[in-house]
Amino acid sequence: MRFEQVFQYFLAGLTEGAIFAIVAIGFNIIYNTTGIINFAQGEFLVLGGMIAVSLSAFLPLALAVALAVAATIVVGALVDLLFIRWLASPSVLRLVVITIGISILLREGMLHLWDEKVRALRPFTGSEISSVRILGARISPQALWALGISAVIVVALSLFFRLTLIGRAMRATAANRTAARLCGINTRWMVTLSFMLSAGIGALAGCAISPLTQTQYDMGASLAIKGFTVAILGGLGNSMAAVAAGLALGLVEVFSVSLLPLAYKDAVSLTVLLIILFFRPSGLFGRAEVQRLKEF
Repeated sequence: MRFEQVFQYFLAGLTEGAIFAIVAIGFNIIYNTTGIINFAQGEFLVLGGMIAVSLSAFLPLALAVALAVAATIVVGALVDLLFIRWLASPSVLRLVVITIGISILLREGMLHLWDEKVRALRPFTGSEISSVRILGARISPQALWALGISAVIVVALSLFFRLTLIGRAMRATAANRTAARLCGINTRWMVTLSFMLSAGIGALAGCAISPLTQTQYDMGASLAIKGFTVAILGGLGNSMAAVAAGLALGLVEVFSVSLLPLAYKDAVSLTVLLIILFFRPSGLFGRAEVQRLKEF
């Protein structure tokens, strides 16, 4: 295999891995604050992409993306207010079933609103066939947008949780909800904010990848599985480690295509998840007992 081809696979793996990492960070934001594994996270990406595609038909692209993110944030808040907040000390199994039910509800809602057709947002810059040449390999400008947006999300979230008052309040809620409540923090709204933040970054990522992968109502489940795999691989709750794990999984998936038929690509993620759960359930970067508050 020539260097140019290897580097082409490498760039494609980084692009896919960055998206997996964003999905995993969405999992971790909610888990760190509430202990909930939100299996509807993949649907937030799809919903953001779908709304942006519809709005871009009659609005400027930047405005369509901004409104899609805002609309998905509202959906994230409603998920907490309608399905999570009223629960009193629910079991982990009950919460898992509820979030799976929410994902099905969102998926069926998107099917009725947009049908089963595949849609795609137009590229942020350039065209579908334009590309940039790097060391003999070609990468589309939209892939660079996806990588850049992923990097900005990671840095912005880190600064938000470390430097802002609301971010610190969310960290306090994650560390000890009772103590945070005694300090005057409205922990219920911190939980709602975590759903809104997770939905918002998911929607932005969904808009970024729509010109690359296209968008369909039922692709959220696959994204959720891969995001969950990355979250487990990095150590559940550790968002910085999720970035490294996401890039690693993206590279493994892309390079597996050179050895295995394309139909086995998704099976690679499931195989990695099963291996990690069997041999190291705390993840490659996690401790034996998962700590909810990591770098944030």
